[in-house]
Amino acid sequence: MDKRHLIIGSVVSALAVAIGAFGAHALAPLVAAHGRTETYDTAVQYHMFHAIGIFIVGILMVNKPHKILRLVSWFFLFGIILFSGSLYTLSITGITILGAITPIGGVLFIAGWILLAYYLSRHY
Repeated sequence: MDKRHLIIGSVVSALAVAIGAFGAHALAPLVAAHGRTETYDTAVQYHMFHAIGIFIVGILMVNKPHKILRLVSWFFLFGIILFSGSLYTLSITGITILGAITPIGGVLFIAGWILLAYYLSRHY
């Protein structure tokens, strides 16, 4: 059993809640000053969706560990880092060039979901 992805999913989910709360309270004036409240909220939302996705993949791996599932999990994790991370940083700093990194994270999210669908179609 590979419980690593369950742990990663749990920790990354906790981080989504903490970052969301921090943004809603301590960082709210800074994020609002850059006019990026919606951007920050989008980052938190996608962060949590994909953190839960990592957790779900971890559950699938308990019974049937597979390299495709590991890849899905890593795509989601790096997607969170690039997509949400770039949006968090953009929202806090106002540095708009960081928006160029965001689509790479989005592509990782899409690739992860497509790989998951492929795996499920072959194994369930």
